[in-house]
Amino acid sequence: MKLPFRLQPPTPKSPIENSPSGLGTFGGVYTPSILTILGVIMYLRFGWVVGNAGLIGTVLIVSLANAITFLTALSVCAIATDRVVRTGGAYYMISRSLGIETGGAVGIPLYFAQALSVALYTIGFAESVVTAFPDLGISQLYIALIVTVGVGILALTSASIAIKAQYFIMGAIILSLFSFYFGHPIEEAQIEMWVSDKEPFWEVFAVFFPAVTGIMAGVNMSGDLRDPIKALPIGTLAAVATGFIIYVTLPIFLATRASGVTLIDEQRFVMQEMAYWGPAISLGVWGATLSSAIGSILGAPRILQALARDGILPRWMRFLGEGSGPSDEPKTGTLVTLAVAIAAVCIGDLDLIAPVLTMFFLTTYLVLNISAGLEGLLNSPSFRPSFKVHWALSWLGAIGCLGVMFLINAVATCVAGIVVIGIYFWVRQRELMVTWGDVRRGIWMAILRMAILQTDHTDDTKNWRPQFLVLSGAPTKRWPLIQLAQALTHNRGLITVSSVLPQGSRDIAGQAVLERRIRDYLQRRGVQALVRLITAPDPFDGAERLVETYGLGSIVPNTILLGDSQQMTHRDRYCQMIANLYKAQRNVIVLRENSELAYDPWQESKKRRFRIDVWWGGGIQGNGSLMLILAYLLHSNPQWQKGEIHLKLVVMDESALSEAQHNLDKLVQDLRIDAVSEVILANGRTFATILKQSSKGADFIFLGMPSPSDDKLFVTNYERLQQWTQNLPTTVFVLAAPEFNFQEVLGEN
Repeated sequence: MKLPFRLQPPTPKSPIENSPSGLGTFGGVYTPSILTILGVIMYLRFGWVVGNAGLIGTVLIVSLANAITFLTALSVCAIATDRVVRTGGAYYMISRSLGIETGGAVGIPLYFAQALSVALYTIGFAESVVTAFPDLGISQLYIALIVTVGVGILALTSASIAIKAQYFIMGAIILSLFSFYFGHPIEEAQIEMWVSDKEPFWEVFAVFFPAVTGIMAGVNMSGDLRDPIKALPIGTLAAVATGFIIYVTLPIFLATRASGVTLIDEQRFVMQEMAYWGPAISLGVWGATLSSAIGSILGAPRILQALARDGILPRWMRFLGEGSGPSDEPKTGTLVTLAVAIAAVCIGDLDLIAPVLTMFFLTTYLVLNISAGLEGLLNSPSFRPSFKVHWALSWLGAIGCLGVMFLINAVATCVAGIVVIGIYFWVRQRELMVTWGDVRRGIWMAILRMAILQTDHTDDTKNWRPQFLVLSGAPTKRWPLIQLAQALTHNRGLITVSSVLPQGSRDIAGQAVLERRIRDYLQRRGVQALVRLITAPDPFDGAERLVETYGLGSIVPNTILLGDSQQMTHRDRYCQMIANLYKAQRNVIVLRENSELAYDPWQESKKRRFRIDVWWGGGIQGNGSLMLILAYLLHSNPQWQKGEIHLKLVVMDESALSEAQHNLDKLVQDLRIDAVSEVILANGRTFATILKQSSKGADFIFLGMPSPSDDKLFVTNYERLQQWTQNLPTTVFVLAAPEFNFQEVLGEN
């Protein structure tokens, strides 16, 4: 079926300052809403719907379509009665609920949909005039241009007249309906209750559905209403109910006055032929198209104005946010919209993009339902609408909108979805700052609560990965600690960058400010991490207290990452802290850097093939397993995938060399870790000598720390590790938590 011109969902009217006392329910909400609902589809396509679906089928289509519109109206009423809807209408509601990115992703396409709809409606008006007066002698293009410029001038110079004109348009529509209801049959016809051998049911539904949209008209006038909390629900729902009554009674008259064949063949003139006074139907068609065109030319600039004021548009377009006069009229935006509409009229054939524009309107209704559904589901204390709607109804409306979009045109739905998603990521990458909160934080808090309560306090070897508490102090001074944590987590584990401040150096408010500065610094460096600062008289006591108290439920850091201690005066207390962390069932990783090296391993890993040495000494239990896991995680990082893991083992006796090599090769194979096994014969050399000779060409070295069962012995052992690794490349000392089975993480039975 080829339609003479494409029809769009009626476009919502925008708020216009009227009087100091404001508009009432009838003039401010009901009238503009019912004018957008009773549009050209009712006059030019409804006979075709009845002819293809039958009386019962048409009533079913009307009921389904109005059910979706009714659910969306409920969502709109809930949001509109929770907050004042300012300039921007639907964009304003969405951006203040789901965030500026989602608001911009919907608002920009919605603006173009409304701006281009001006052209679609004026072209439709011109076509109707040419059809009614074939001897007029004026081109359809010129009529469309004249009408487009006329509604533009009306919006620029006398918006109050445009608001008052809706009463005359409503009068024309009422006259046309009375003329039709008191009309007459055009032939003897047998009522067709159900038709199944013509157009498919859902295709007929898709043609009719845009007729019942347009419920945003009253919402966009919220700022001009005397009592929006009362007027919006009553006016919007009354308009939906009135539209339903009219649309459910019209099929009865159509089906009893003409056959299905006539309704289909004469779809554009059948109501005029049945009417008591035929020209009244033409007046209704012209009133419907003009009201929608005026609504579009008034609504689109206000969306553009809101987009510019919120900073979504590029900086050089900020002038579009300016308003004129005491009513803050967006005259600059109106001129831009008029130019877009004139260009579209000159192009003439908009059939290619018309379906996509329809999807932009329906996307707006979909997102509004989602907004109300999320707000109701989260039940935040800040969401207190006067008109309460159960969240399930909003979600049902969202599902209905999405289903209708695919039924109407699946290809156009996908195109519109791609455009909206593209704009979303474009707005997001600009990192716009806003002064209002939105529902997204509430969503994440609800998910976080659920996750924490569902997470068992028992460690799970199947899903284990390091969750770091980095004792870095000022991040700029020990940045490699943060680099190592980020390289080992791959943005999958949690990193908390922490520092212990001197007692009394900052109050609670000062700590919060410093935490925010550190968090911003990390974000600029591309690091996703939490930040935690505490004050303590002693840094070691503070670190132990931080490990003891930090966390939420079962979500606590399982791995403590800190730098090596070079101060002899603090060595005993430093080792005691490591021992206490070990007793607290935490893994401890100490990063020992060689400041005399001429290269940075983090930068060199990008340029050349590098090597990670893992010194295997105590078997697969404890430190050995954890070192292999850490080496594997480091090697799995995209920045480090060019390198090799060398698993090294020292044997004292040459007779054990072959068997040790076989066992090490089998271990690597069984653990499915891409590593080079290397067994080294001591040949009378000390381990320190072998370490220096074998690992001087490495980029990263993993060494296990002995268990700190004896405090004095542990200090001696730690100092020995420092001596062994002197002048060696970057080394990581590893101490595995005592009661966790890292062997199961590797999968070794």
